[in-house]
Amino acid sequence: MVKRTFDTYLQTFFQKRFLILLVLIMSLLVLTPFLDDFVETRILMDAFLTAIFFAIIFAVKSKRSHVIIASFLALPLIISTWSFYFVELTSISLLTRIFGALFLGYAVINILRIVVQSEEVTKETIYAAIVAYMLMALMWAFLYMILELLAPGSFSFPERGFRAETMRFKYFSFVTITTLGYGDIAPLTNKASALVMLEALFGQIYLVVLVAWLVGMHVSRRSR
Repeated sequence: MVKRTFDTYLQTFFQKRFLILLVLIMSLLVLTPFLDDFVETRILMDAFLTAIFFAIIFAVKSKRSHVIIASFLALPLIISTWSFYFVELTSISLLTRIFGALFLGYAVINILRIVVQSEEVTKETIYAAIVAYMLMALMWAFLYMILELLAPGSFSFPERGFRAETMRFKYFSFVTITTLGYGDIAPLTNKASALVMLEALFGQIYLVVLVAWLVGMHVSRRSR
């Protein structure tokens, strides 16, 4: 009886996994800046972030190999998240950021594959497309952090420190992918400028192509 109930909840969660993941990501982005100054809530937010990593792994689950690969790529992120409280992160920050970009890129590819392979446009299909867009922005944030670590001074922004830098690059990435461009953070080198242009380009192409595909699929489905 207990196992049957657990399986039912698990199946329900899987059917709504992209909605749940979207809510988790949105909550993390909104709450982190307000709660990160307090150690107790910072621990809570890191636990929340870890839960998001597991939710992403669960979201891309379609084959066992996908789970294994995603888990392998997420492991350095989880270790880095919690090692912050015990050791300095400078020695492992590059490795963490590389795995972070790979993990999010892998998640985006698999989620988009799920979207494209959907037989009809449902709410979960739309949620999956939004999640892929947000994870794409987070992936670019990791790419910016990698570049800044390899070539310090590639970007201009006021705050320093690992956690402050992470949040600022997330902010910069979302501003760039939406082509909002406040200008408070700017690329200072050609390599940084190239990355920024690519993100803005991919972000706009993604929206145009995806919206056109979803509308076309919906119209085609209704005309049958």
